[in-house]
Amino acid sequence: MTNVNLPMQKLKYLYVLIALFAISGAQAQTVYRNINNYQVYFGWARHYPQDYIILRRFESQGKAYLLMVNPITMQTYVNDADFYQIKPMTLAEARKFFKSTPYQKALRKAESQSVNIQDAGIERGMPQETGISLTADLCPSHRPLDRAIFTDMIKAFQQVEKPVPIALSITGTWMNRHQRDLEWLKQMEADREITITWINHSYNHRVSKTLPLKENFLLEAGTDINYEVLQTEKDMLANGLQPSVFFRFPGLVSDQQLVNRITDFGLIPIGTDAWLAKGQQPQAGSIVLIHGNGNEPVGVNDFISLLKSKAQSIAKKQWLLYDLRESVDEEFSSQ
Repeated sequence: MTNVNLPMQKLKYLYVLIALFAISGAQAQTVYRNINNYQVYFGWARHYPQDYIILRRFESQGKAYLLMVNPITMQTYVNDADFYQIKPMTLAEARKFFKSTPYQKALRKAESQSVNIQDAGIERGMPQETGISLTADLCPSHRPLDRAIFTDMIKAFQQVEKPVPIALSITGTWMNRHQRDLEWLKQMEADREITITWINHSYNHRVSKTLPLKENFLLEAGTDINYEVLQTEKDMLANGLQPSVFFRFPGLVSDQQLVNRITDFGLIPIGTDAWLAKGQQPQAGSIVLIHGNGNEPVGVNDFISLLKSKAQSIAKKQWLLYDLRESVDEEFSSQ
């Protein structure tokens, strides 16, 4: 096994180089049909000299596949199980073995920031230069995708950053009701206009207008958390999307028990310290939240105004957008 106690920065660059050869990035567009026996499955997978943590195992068209994460870079991969040496582990064993990696540090940090009823989890990254990580939520909606987010963002960064990184928190309901918009996003990524980190945002995103927060969203009685998490992942894979290791609570609402349920899936809860529609102003390293489902024009307009206000800094590469995976990884690599 790779020595996970090596200095983290050296390991980080080593893993990035290895990943370029180990697995093709084009597989993010692979569509997995007729998925069966989709299950939470932890373990160690190795394709020399790279180590991965196995998160899921499933079958598709007669072949066994693994969903894995590189614990140094937080990049996820799906590949044929026969490609790897595999050692099954319990979640506790996997977390102990990889305890010094950014991925495990982020899990522990998220668990420690779960006291508040709202906005548990990782709220900011730590980029080396000034900038933000943009996240846009795709909650259930009858309105079409707010495409101005993407076209204005691409236009603002076309000379300095391409593809432009964005993280999209997607619900199963939105995914299956907005196929044309989903195909548009996938084509934008295929054309290397944007690069997307897909965040699990639950399947149904249930919400009540009358229940208090402590009984609302995923805390609502009768919620099947296994279905909310795993069915969303299955639908991602069936639509050619690559599930990440991140999860965003609907309404940003959770409690300690729910946070622990999510980390038991191997997922890192992602919050925000800059929900634009609520007037929260982004700082260096902020994880910014807007909604891209057509239901929050104020937040979208605020983001577009933010881009315009940063035009000179963007042109000088003094204010950039950061890939959420890299931003969170950067924060925990130095710890």
